[in-house]
Amino acid sequence: MPPTPLDVRCETIAGKRVLFVMAIEDEYGPHLRSRFTPLMTGVGPVEAAITTGLALHRLHDAKMLPDLVVSLGSAGSRACELGEVYQVASVSWRDMDASRLGFAKGVTPFIDHPVDLPLHAPLKLPSVRLSTGANIVGGDDYASIDADMVDMETFAIARACQRFAVPLAGLRGVSDGPGELNDMLGWTQLLALLDERLAVAVDLLADALGPSHR
Repeated sequence: MPPTPLDVRCETIAGKRVLFVMAIEDEYGPHLRSRFTPLMTGVGPVEAAITTGLALHRLHDAKMLPDLVVSLGSAGSRACELGEVYQVASVSWRDMDASRLGFAKGVTPFIDHPVDLPLHAPLKLPSVRLSTGANIVGGDDYASIDADMVDMETFAIARACQRFAVPLAGLRGVSDGPGELNDMLGWTQLLALLDERLAVAVDLLADALGPSHR
């Protein structure tokens, strides 16, 4: 079970409250552990939305909302380099399709949001478009997805952040994508490397959030 919102903890970086959000312990290696304690949501958009929303609600009631939420972890991609870390420029929701009723694919009916939801991008890293959905993507699935990377949580976290007017940044390391994804090893074999490289990206936040970047 993921931690309850009682376990939520914001870090202080350059005088700003920053809440780090991850899905599961497998992606939280020793390099990231030495830098922050994240809110763990569990896997998928439903778990991410519930856990993030509850955590932000509790922080709101305590008048301790973060200045920034950072969603980070692994991602799949056939367009981005395996093992590299990218900043998320925008995120979309590939599960939502109400096009039979005249809504654009990816847009929630009767809610005013674009197909690609822009995120805060404070770092000097390559920025790419991300697609969130409840399915594990592999093989030919990529051909039908209009994005550079895929994950299972960021769009849900973004919607929770919008409810509380908190900016969200996304950092994702590419764990898989080339070829078919057939088992857990295809996902986990690069997580140790991504832990190290995501930690380097997290270290860039201090300069990015400093006084000269307000």
